[in-house]
Amino acid sequence: MVKQAFDEIMGMAGGPPPRAELAALSRWIEATPDAELRRRQQAAEATFRQLGITFAVYGESEASERIIPFDIVPRVFMHDEWERLSAGLIQRVEAINAFLEDIYGERRILKEGVLPTDLVLGNPQFRPEIAGMRPPHGVWAHICGIDLVRTGPDEFFVLEDNARTPSGVSYMLENREAMLRLCPELFRDFRVAAVDSYPDRLLETMKSVAPIGVSAPTCVVLTPGHYNSAYYEHSFLADSMGIELVEAADLVVDDDMVWMRTIAGRVKVDVIYRRVDDDYLDPLVFRPDSALGVPGLIAAYAAGNVAIINAPGNGIADDKAIYSYMPEIVRFYSGGEAKLPNVETWRCREPQALKYVLDNLEDVVVKLVDGSGGYGMLVGPTASTAEIEAFRAALIAEPHRYIAQPTLALSTVPTLADSGLAPRHVDFRPFVLTGSRGVQVVPGGLTRVALKEGSLVVNSSQGGGTKDSFVLMDDRPSQSQSQGDGQSQTMGGMTQTQGIGGMTQGMDRGTNQGVTR
Repeated sequence: MVKQAFDEIMGMAGGPPPRAELAALSRWIEATPDAELRRRQQAAEATFRQLGITFAVYGESEASERIIPFDIVPRVFMHDEWERLSAGLIQRVEAINAFLEDIYGERRILKEGVLPTDLVLGNPQFRPEIAGMRPPHGVWAHICGIDLVRTGPDEFFVLEDNARTPSGVSYMLENREAMLRLCPELFRDFRVAAVDSYPDRLLETMKSVAPIGVSAPTCVVLTPGHYNSAYYEHSFLADSMGIELVEAADLVVDDDMVWMRTIAGRVKVDVIYRRVDDDYLDPLVFRPDSALGVPGLIAAYAAGNVAIINAPGNGIADDKAIYSYMPEIVRFYSGGEAKLPNVETWRCREPQALKYVLDNLEDVVVKLVDGSGGYGMLVGPTASTAEIEAFRAALIAEPHRYIAQPTLALSTVPTLADSGLAPRHVDFRPFVLTGSRGVQVVPGGLTRVALKEGSLVVNSSQGGGTKDSFVLMDDRPSQSQSQGDGQSQTMGGMTQTQGIGGMTQGMDRGTNQGVTR
């Protein structure tokens, strides 16, 4: 059974009153007529359609291009709780970078038996082709989206890590634009940290990891093209950063250098923010039938002549079986306990865990270790008998492909439903940038909301929507501290840390049609 959910605005039914700090938001919700909330929400969605803020749903013949539904009631994070979250996010992303640096290098974590060797080296997302290579400045996971869930006033858990190419940041920015335009009164009641500096921070991060000796790097965004589900985001980010959006045909590798074809001649490219999955990135190294990649790109990368964001091979950090070891990974590389705990996870590859899961399928959530987008997942309490038995057979046949977790009572936020405002479950994806100068946490993120009553599945591909995420500021100095000898500070509303020696050592993802979303 799933316990009663904590509502982040209204508190617990029959429990203490709502958080006092959100009294102004409660009054706004109560004072704004339902019709007015609905009018503003419809105005925001109409703007999204006009701007072409859409995503594709692969395999659907109808409505293949759609907007992600937007909800007008924001989610709010208190300053103190954001400081604690930021500290945990910084620690986790530093550990992810250290893990990737290690498994493609010395493999100390395997030699010391912290992780099973076959779980890493036999993982489909481990890329032996790049073993021994090192990205410029030793940064592997430049852009991370760490999915969080909340189950109580002070109970946050990491649900999964997205270190390949996390999507959704364009919705974070567009949602904020809509709220500023449609609900300006909320920004008078609350001191909300700005998120509009994200494109500048991303470009700054890209430039900071350019190959050694490059003083004025040329940066580009590599897209598989306008048929991709997240093409709007690719275009949006390139335009916001003032850099070129390119496809594979626009790039050529010559003498281990990457060049961009332009009407004025070839221009050397130093940093590539790629939105193409590893398998399709370079047909000379990975899939030879790829038309989305650039022949010779990995050779240029191995020679140190181009930085690729995120680095090839990062997909293994997204694997849910690897996720289950993140407390041990954090401890191994930081020397301390994880500040953000995992959700309890049973690895079905282990006989005792498999037995427990098979005995409790009606009460757990089962996921593919490489699944995404809400696909390939069983939510036991809401599944039919036929669905449970189908998963039982799949688990018995290939237990190593699955993990299971308890069915959590995800927190809720009031959401505009057909019948009026009603609680709906949410999760949260903050975005973390890592460059040669350290790690910074964007003061906001993408709140995803399950629009169906009682549903725990928030993915846009499964009918979920989004909300703006307010992070409240105050005048106290930042308390976030990076694990180890690093120093942290808040700059322009963003928590930033510099790791030992001045650098870190080392929006749902999917791989449909050969690209990372």
